[in-house]
Amino acid sequence: DIALAELTGTPVHIAHVSTAAAVRLLRDARARGVPVTGEVTPHHLLLTDEALRAYDANAKMAPPLRSKRDVEACREALADGTLDAVATDHAPHALTDKEVELDQAANGIVGLETAVALCLTHLVRERVLDLPTFIARLTVAPARILDLPGGTLTPGAPGDVTVLDLEQRHTPFAGWACVGAPVATVVGGQVVMLDGAIRAESLG
Repeated sequence: DIALAELTGTPVHIAHVSTAAAVRLLRDARARGVPVTGEVTPHHLLLTDEALRAYDANAKMAPPLRSKRDVEACREALADGTLDAVATDHAPHALTDKEVELDQAANGIVGLETAVALCLTHLVRERVLDLPTFIARLTVAPARILDLPGGTLTPGAPGDVTVLDLEQRHTPFAGWACVGAPVATVVGGQVVMLDGAIRAESLG
């Protein structure tokens, strides 16, 4: 894909980067001026292949979990901008799809409702990213890559905002104590969720 982008000058986006080797290819391509962007998932920034030692089907996903060295390379690339965005790769499954033998289990892990708390706790609080950079990687960058109007609070942009409580504690993954949770969601300038309650009248 990178070679094709270099040959044609057509922008290419690389989804779910998860290895140090892929990071090197992306970094080298960008240094040559190739129009390529990349993203990484929260689970490839936080979990390693050690999670599979117990044959836990909850750790089965595609791309698979990688080594600690790969995780560190992806974190560094997200911090220095080689990786543009965080994307959840949200792939939830029923318990019945996961509570089976590993080779029979479905690929995938939840991501949409866990990404903010996991990244705030394990990237921002651990100083891998500062808060403005994390927010940009999750909002501004995806909108820019896809040429969408959202992702900013500039005049004329869609009034889509999530208000976070940066101290609220919960456990998005079993046994993982995290901070950060949404307390309000605004879509098109209308409050559609407040303190965990959906405001149906705002959904029109």
